[in-house]
Amino acid sequence: MQIDSLMKWSNKIGIFNGNVLVSKNNKIIYSTSFGFTDASKTNRLTTDYRFNIGSITKEFSAVALMQLKEQGKLKLNDKISKFIPELPKWANEVTIKNLLSYTSGIPDVNWKNIKSDKDLFNGLMLIDMLNFKPGENYEYNNNNIFLRHFIVERLTGMNYKTYVEKFIFQPCAMNSSVMTLFENEENIAKGFNNDFVPDKPDLPITGGTYLTTIDLLNWENCLCSKKVINKKSLYEIGQQFNLPETQSALGQAKYKNKKIIEHLHDGRMGNYEALLISNKNEKFTIILLDNNYNGRVFEISDAIISILKNQKYKLPEKTTGK
Repeated sequence: MQIDSLMKWSNKIGIFNGNVLVSKNNKIIYSTSFGFTDASKTNRLTTDYRFNIGSITKEFSAVALMQLKEQGKLKLNDKISKFIPELPKWANEVTIKNLLSYTSGIPDVNWKNIKSDKDLFNGLMLIDMLNFKPGENYEYNNNNIFLRHFIVERLTGMNYKTYVEKFIFQPCAMNSSVMTLFENEENIAKGFNNDFVPDKPDLPITGGTYLTTIDLLNWENCLCSKKVINKKSLYEIGQQFNLPETQSALGQAKYKNKKIIEHLHDGRMGNYEALLISNKNEKFTIILLDNNYNGRVFEISDAIISILKNQKYKLPEKTTGK
């Protein structure tokens, strides 16, 4: 099989250490693992291993807010001061929609001071002014995300992690997915660099997600089948600010007649890489989860897409110096 040859080659030349899943016409046609669970190179990965998906986890907070919107608990134009009144006065200008599209103008997290969710909240309390008027520009940063978490907590009275597990992971049969903070979980792939130096431990804050390739496929199918949010909500969170190189809450989403036809989202955290590509017209989904960053997952996915379309493809080349 051409996909298998491509993946074996990518592993052999040192650009892919992780798990891959390819689905076509609603059937998994390829699912396997390459390489090692961690920097020690003692244990080989299996398809049961879970990887940090980086920014793809941001989809869950967007969906949580849309669920609350569908229940009549918020509107996209609501100011965040409505939900967290003790925030400084800039919260009277920023809307839920701004948080979803990274157009809030809120400065980024000061990571030097962060050791807990409380530190994240205190950091927001210390912000005295926005970087720009909300809705007039775009800046992708994590304070938008953490504010989404805090709003979900205020509106539901439950911890954000608990909410996601109950109202997103469970309905979508994401049975292996875990969100930080967690302890003593097995089958967690550990990130490492090309010199086999392990990543530092996660910061003890809520919201990072570790999951299997099958869980990410289940998420994609669930998201697009109106199980967790309706078609209108799915359209709204896929809208991005009208500038080049911007992202929506779904990464990159394309629609036809307000119906999703393509969904692409990538994530990175330390040496973890994650890529989800789903094309509804061609009926394929490609998932690559990696714990040894080389920045080549798009190159690999391009070759897989060519194979699926019976087109010529180019094998990735070995990186110089490796």
